[in-house]
Amino acid sequence: MKVIEVVASIIKREDKVFITRRSYGNFADLWEFPGGKIELGETKEEALIREIKEELELDINNLEYLTTVEYDYPSFHLTMHCFICDIYGGTLSLNAHNDAKWVSLKELLLQNWVPADVEVVEKLLEVY
Repeated sequence: MKVIEVVASIIKREDKVFITRRSYGNFADLWEFPGGKIELGETKEEALIREIKEELELDINNLEYLTTVEYDYPSFHLTMHCFICDIYGGTLSLNAHNDAKWVSLKELLLQNWVPADVEVVEKLLEVY
């Protein structure tokens, strides 16, 4: 089975978390923690900083490792490394998503998530 390795950001601000809704592919209109694929030669942190800049035009820092999710989709295996981080600059632009919002930890449970991200929500609720 094909393995895809990605990074995801849990952008926090006080008691809220930033989430995005996909605008493309099999999981269009489902919510996710923004991120993307790691390119050859990149560290996980470098990949996440680049992906957030490309997809959202935001600058992030203070990356803190949270968890790695291993999830089997029908056609591939996903390895997703998740980092809590902060926004320090940029102006939000949705280049790969059709919506974004800040939600409380309780509100995380009410969202319709991309399947692999459900485990991240559970981990966040366990830690916070």
